[in-house]
Amino acid sequence: MKRRLLLGAMAAPVLATPALAQEAWPARPITLVVPWAPGGSNDSVARILAQPLAERLGQSVVVENRPGGGGSIGMGQIVRARPDGYQLLVSSASNHVFHALVSPELGYDTRDALAGVAMWVDVPNVLAVNPGLGITNVQELLARIRATRGGFSFGSSGTASSNHLAGELFRMLTGTELTHVPYRGGGPVATDLIAGTIPMAFMNLPTVVGPAAGGRIRIIGVCTGERVRIRPDIPTVAEQGVPNYAVRSWTGLFAPRGTPKAVIDRLSAETRAAMESPAVTARLNDQAMDTIYMDPARTDAFVREEFDRWGPVVRAARVTLD
Repeated sequence: MKRRLLLGAMAAPVLATPALAQEAWPARPITLVVPWAPGGSNDSVARILAQPLAERLGQSVVVENRPGGGGSIGMGQIVRARPDGYQLLVSSASNHVFHALVSPELGYDTRDALAGVAMWVDVPNVLAVNPGLGITNVQELLARIRATRGGFSFGSSGTASSNHLAGELFRMLTGTELTHVPYRGGGPVATDLIAGTIPMAFMNLPTVVGPAAGGRIRIIGVCTGERVRIRPDIPTVAEQGVPNYAVRSWTGLFAPRGTPKAVIDRLSAETRAAMESPAVTARLNDQAMDTIYMDPARTDAFVREEFDRWGPVVRAARVTLD
């Protein structure tokens, strides 16, 4: 009898271990994987939210850039990651929806492989040019493109990114000759646009706020259907003579499917609290990002709506991987 009691006492802590491990989350640093190069809007929002999330969770939150493959390299890392809440994806419309629509070889459907944690921000796309062109509006740009043998090239943050789709839709609606030049993120696009390597680009507004303020890049239109609340002074492309033109982007937080619901709910709740901080909201607004928090269920539903909305556009534009 004594021996049986002793064995029972020894076994008790072992049986309790899984429950204790769940209660202890997070017990080590958390990594936010950004599937784009440093300097872009996804990288910026990740770094703005990393610190307040770390403070609320009591663990370090590290931002790791894994660019390449139109966002598929970093995205694939999270799809294959252990679903324990320690590796998360800072995802965008570009890689999560647009790239997935033209990449059947991914081997997974982002709607099934990744679980929504929270939608973070709405990121307006803009049409920008090198100031040396002397172009100040969309009509001047169209006239220059049509007068140029071979048309213009335009840069984007990658093939099948929201910026690439913005350029393809612009080409379709205006009947102009444009050649796509893909980059590995918004930062490199800005560098070459400033240098004059490319004459024009479709970019996320946060990426160009600084260079535009310094006169190194000129924004001539926003790609949203209406003027953006944060920068109402910038006219839309549509109101400058391109009817029905509208493209938007967004950034959100996702986890590998199978991550415990308790972990996802905690992450979502702490994200919402961090975003409601006046200091964080101010920093996001300064970067021309508009907060659009959504809970896990709404985030998953929103992603499915995006696939339904953009699938026909991608097919009509005949977007393929370069």
